[in-house]
Amino acid sequence: MAILIGVPGLIFLLMGTPLSWDYPELKGFNFKGGVTIIPELMALLLALTIYTGAFIAEAVRSGILAVNLGQTEAAYSLGIRPSVTLRLVIIPQAMRVIIPQLTSQYLNLTKNSSLATAIGYPDLVAVFAGTTLNQTGQAVEVIAMTMAVYLLISLTVSLFMNWYNKRKQLVER
Repeated sequence: MAILIGVPGLIFLLMGTPLSWDYPELKGFNFKGGVTIIPELMALLLALTIYTGAFIAEAVRSGILAVNLGQTEAAYSLGIRPSVTLRLVIIPQAMRVIIPQLTSQYLNLTKNSSLATAIGYPDLVAVFAGTTLNQTGQAVEVIAMTMAVYLLISLTVSLFMNWYNKRKQLVER
């Protein structure tokens, strides 16, 4: 946590806190200042959030239902409250079923984000395959770079999720 929060915070303070807030103000017939959010970003965010959220919710639901009902009944018979039963008994067992599905869904999200070019949002594909390709004219190299970036992102997500899956697997004795 120190590396993730402390180092950027320290650099931010050493640079003299170069951050200023710009509040939107009504000037004339339009607002000036603030942050402008383009409609394509909102459409992409809404579509990917709802689509991916539905699949992840289904993965979690199926993982929880995969835990034997006897586990829940055993916890209740010991006098453990439902919230503690869910946190300490059901979820740890369900994670073994949930993690492989989540890995697949996270990789699917990475690939689906490339569809942003269909609605006009300048994502990775639009920058590489659009702007760079038009300026250089070297199609094979630009497409290879785009594929390499997506491969790197996918392998990183897969590597992390496989590491997490190894930590959560049932240890055999």
